[in-house]
Amino acid sequence: MPARRPNFPAMLAALGLAALAPLPAAQAQNSGGTLRVALSGEPTSADPHNYSMTTNTTLQNHIFEALTDVDADLSVKPGLATSWERTDDLTWVFHLRDGVTFHNGDAFGAPDVLFSFCRTLNNPGEVVSSFSRYVRRFANVEALDERTLRITTKAPEPLMLTDVNRVAILPRGLIGGAKLDFSKGDTCGHAGEWPTAAQFANATAAIGTGPFKLKSFTPGGAILLDRNDAYWGQKPAWAHVRLLPITAAGPRMAALLAGDQDVIESPATGDLAQLRANPAFTLAAKPTTRLIFIQLDADRSPSPFVNGGKGENPLRDARVRQALSMALDRKAIESRVMDGVATPATQYLPNGMTGTIADLPVLPYDPARAKALLAEAGYKDGFSMTFHATNNRYINDARLAQVLTQFWNRIGVKVELDVMPSSVFFGRRGKKDFSVSMGGWSADAAETLMFFRNWLVSMDRAQGVGTSNYGGYSSPRFDELTHKAMATMDDAERDAVLRQASQVALDEMPVIPIQFENAVWAMKKGLAYGGRVDQTTAAAEIRPAE
Repeated sequence: MPARRPNFPAMLAALGLAALAPLPAAQAQNSGGTLRVALSGEPTSADPHNYSMTTNTTLQNHIFEALTDVDADLSVKPGLATSWERTDDLTWVFHLRDGVTFHNGDAFGAPDVLFSFCRTLNNPGEVVSSFSRYVRRFANVEALDERTLRITTKAPEPLMLTDVNRVAILPRGLIGGAKLDFSKGDTCGHAGEWPTAAQFANATAAIGTGPFKLKSFTPGGAILLDRNDAYWGQKPAWAHVRLLPITAAGPRMAALLAGDQDVIESPATGDLAQLRANPAFTLAAKPTTRLIFIQLDADRSPSPFVNGGKGENPLRDARVRQALSMALDRKAIESRVMDGVATPATQYLPNGMTGTIADLPVLPYDPARAKALLAEAGYKDGFSMTFHATNNRYINDARLAQVLTQFWNRIGVKVELDVMPSSVFFGRRGKKDFSVSMGGWSADAAETLMFFRNWLVSMDRAQGVGTSNYGGYSSPRFDELTHKAMATMDDAERDAVLRQASQVALDEMPVIPIQFENAVWAMKKGLAYGGRVDQTTAAAEIRPAE
């Protein structure tokens, strides 16, 4: 059974937005010029195995490719592998594409994939097992010949084709072509050095097979890309691309209006009416799987930012977590804070995707019941907590955080808000420095298993699961169901198990779903972009009009 999907066109119509379809290849003109894109967030590294976040993925996907690819709506398609088969529940054989070369001219083959997987296990700069978690699920990786790769997993992996899409492929020559053996542990039998983050930053190791080459990477500054004229696929329209992080919406909009940028990500919701009315610009919109959520410390007691870090932690009680959820009016947030450019959450992925419970309404707003639940849990007079959030990462994130704080104060929970740049926030969150924090996450596949195994299942580094479970939530029943789903290859059976896990998570509420962002891009007239569910900006998919 294929993964179920929400009705994206209907969602767009409800928002008063229209998706702009990419121009057919025959209409695209090779401008030969420079495309200037203002990013809403800052890529933290040029190393594709460093940290999995949307801004990093945007940069990575211009330069690097993986065994599989996913289209704008998350459907898996061939990438560096043209076909594959599963010979049993644990064994996958991938057949690799002929005629592909890396940016340095080296021919691509199966040993490059083996090297890339091994490198994820030998990257001290990696953040929260972003990529190694996928490779740690493999029992063995074998380059049978230059065009054939066999992967044996430790357990059945129903999301294998999506998972391998996350690991960028690098040339084996980065370690001198040393022979590697995956069965020899994390080092794969290589005692020498591995590529470093600094080598990716100065572009000496940033060698992929993708449509663009990295010319220069400046943290916080402009990132320059040159077209890969030897690219095996459709050539991009642009000879050069400049990606410039402008994390504040106002300056991004000003740069577009002044003609300094051709495309900007995430225009402020309050500017959309002005852009629609201006014939010099066009908008592209795409409903996404990006869930904005609140992650709660359901484990430690005391917790560092609850009641001054003293006494029992009320967040360990599911009644308190449910009260914090019921205090929030998601429909009012959609209309008054997000200006309609969001979909209120009913659960952990948009309705209709695999593992979601059918026909759920928006999560309830019931402040009276919230107060009653606090009283039942022994907190009639409430408690105090500090709420941490970003101020430059998600759509209207600082404004949203302020409104959430107000809702919680109304039920007697005394909240102090601490917002900060994402460059500070993510590092602190990775150290489990927060008690209550706002996060965002976009699924790479249209089923709840991806969110559950990363954010909610009990952490197990060896299995590569729970690596983003910063709240320490641990439920035997939820773990049982999620691990069962992880080992279930039949799509229909997995869907049923995941629906049960969804109900457990909604009952226990360790992570409070708020809304799904709807991605918007603004661009000068004469450009077309269809947008992507994963919210990345792909210069190769932006085409000039005739």
